Amino acid sequence: MEKFFKLREHGTTFQREIFAGLTTFLTMAYILAVNPEMLGSIGKGMTPGAVFTATVISSAIATLVMALAANLPVALAPGMGLNAFFTYTVVIGMKYSWQIALTAVFLEGILFVILSFFNVREAIVKAIPANLKKAVSVGIGLFIALIGFGNAGIIIGNEATLVSLGDLTTGKALLALIGLVIIIVLYANKVPGSILIGILATTLIGIPLGVTSIPENFSPLSLPAAPLFFKFDFSSVLSFEFFTVFFTFLFVDIFDTVGTLVGVSTQAGLINKNGDIPRVKQALLADAIGTVAGAALGTSTVTSYVESTAGVAAGGRTGLTSASTAFFFIVALFLSPLFLLVPTAATAPALILVGFLMMKAVTDIDFSDPTEGIPAFLTIVIMPFAYSIAEGIVYGLLSYVILKTLTGKFRDITIVTWILFVIFILRFFIK
Repeated sequence: MEKFFKLREHGTTFQREIFAGLTTFLTMAYILAVNPEMLGSIGKGMTPGAVFTATVISSAIATLVMALAANLPVALAPGMGLNAFFTYTVVIGMKYSWQIALTAVFLEGILFVILSFFNVREAIVKAIPANLKKAVSVGIGLFIALIGFGNAGIIIGNEATLVSLGDLTTGKALLALIGLVIIIVLYANKVPGSILIGILATTLIGIPLGVTSIPENFSPLSLPAAPLFFKFDFSSVLSFEFFTVFFTFLFVDIFDTVGTLVGVSTQAGLINKNGDIPRVKQALLADAIGTVAGAALGTSTVTSYVESTAGVAAGGRTGLTSASTAFFFIVALFLSPLFLLVPTAATAPALILVGFLMMKAVTDIDFSDPTEGIPAFLTIVIMPFAYSIAEGIVYGLLSYVILKTLTGKFRDITIVTWILFVIFILRFFIK
């Protein structure tokens, strides 16, 4: 383990990496409930049980590839947002069958594998200016803090003001606040595994509060259902509508993954002096392989998860964190009732704390130069406001190119950045 993952070189230990992997798993385990419920609602042969199995296996495969090939503490699973686009836009809205939607995901994954081998995606990562990379980390911090506040019911929707405070005196919001106090106190006192301890303690406290629900005749063991193997339909691949679906999957996955890798690597202190992510080619390949595997098993696009930052905050620095997360995914195949006992109110405090930790990068952004500071600002605020990592990168880079051009600083813009600018502009016309 020491030799393969280089634990000492990264200033970590075997025990810390395992705890970090479990922490990452617990903060993203909600996907094991959300994804089967969402895709399973389609029906017509796509059952929640089959989607659950596909979700677990594809997540484990992609995360293990990330561990062994890239040695990065990043976990992967079917992406939130992408699964909603799959279900509500492609299948329910556009009236495509889920088989055709899976075909679009499969072909997107194949293209990703090709782009990864030819270093196209790696070039995209490197083309993002240094200040924007730091802004991506900060924006993701605000984004996942918002996810945490929303999951806890601390922040709720409001037609008059867009958002407002929920009822903090009862239910999951109260439990999340208790959990947040526990995690903050443990973290401030430098208790090892503070985030994981906080999640487990909050889960237990949730039992008497009625938030942690234990079903009657509860059994922690269950046998997995069979996934939907290779259920593809290529009959519509030449239509313009199919291309639109394909392009949307492609675009969101590329920039969600790029943003997450930048954010997690910055949080873990893995970015080198040139602002580059180590072994980014292998990391992007893990994402592509996961997407192909997920489509073949019967689930939507697999992508890197921002919740990986919770594991990094717990001390994870190498692929051993990812390997242990992959292990817990496999265990979840047979212990799903046990893992699904952890309520979102227990994982929400972890996300909120990680949001705080990721704010540190804001002090390294050059706000004195408006052509650097304004794009960084837009990147940071649009991620939570638009609820999208990809959109934050888009508008940050667009504003960067426009400001640099109109102020005569052409030399700051690389060729690949110009290409991305044109692609982002064209995207507005492809609906």
